[in-house]
Amino acid sequence: MNLIIMLLIIFSIALLMTMTGRGGGNFYVLALVLSGISMHESASTGQFILFISSISATLIFGKGRHIEWKLVLFIGSLTAFSAFFGGLLSQYFTGKTLKYIFSFFLLIAAFLMFRPIAEKNTYNKNKSGYWNLRSEENEYIINLKIAIPIVIATGFGAGMVGVSGGSFLVPLMVLACGVPMNLAVGTSTTMVAGTAFMGFLGHMISGHFVPKIAIPLSIAAAIGGMLGGAFAIKTKPNFLKFLFAFTTLAASIVMVINAFVTK
Repeated sequence: MNLIIMLLIIFSIALLMTMTGRGGGNFYVLALVLSGISMHESASTGQFILFISSISATLIFGKGRHIEWKLVLFIGSLTAFSAFFGGLLSQYFTGKTLKYIFSFFLLIAAFLMFRPIAEKNTYNKNKSGYWNLRSEENEYIINLKIAIPIVIATGFGAGMVGVSGGSFLVPLMVLACGVPMNLAVGTSTTMVAGTAFMGFLGHMISGHFVPKIAIPLSIAAAIGGMLGGAFAIKTKPNFLKFLFAFTTLAASIVMVINAFVTK
């Protein structure tokens, strides 16, 4: 692995992915796997890098008031704990199996990113199973019967294969909950930090963490995360949506090929 090249790659991923609230864990893992690191170590290292970059971006989003903290506590806690068990149980799957699971998640994320995102703002006072949430100038409703299962599944899968889950959380908040896009990006980034940390703990307990690789790369990710957060506050992230959809789809195909040709 060429450390200088990897530092530049990780920095670029952190910069671009935090601008859309997707974290970039899928790209971290892909870059690490293609550099020759095993899938288990890549998933663990990717979660650690993702945690550091997301925390850095959260500092910027928080200062710009682009975080909905009620959703962070509710959805974030569910994804974080389910990610822990996903990371812990990853040891029972082979590297090849994790690569196929990882590719499947990338494929779903790509198609979600191709979907047009129309922001909506609805408020319901009477129906059971719905959480009516008001925050400053915004009012929106969360269908708990849909949101909770999706959030738990997202956290578990993200923790297992080392991805952020942000590719699912942003569409969930905007499409299913009516959260404004700017708040969804900052809120997702904050939740991604919790998911990544819990998933990383699960992997570390399983013995997959390699500090000499993760620490220098996390420094590059921290810088990229802070710059990405700063740019996101001033830029609407939708213009990057189709670009990320194409690159995510390409990453899925590359990972499938990699899993097929390796033993």
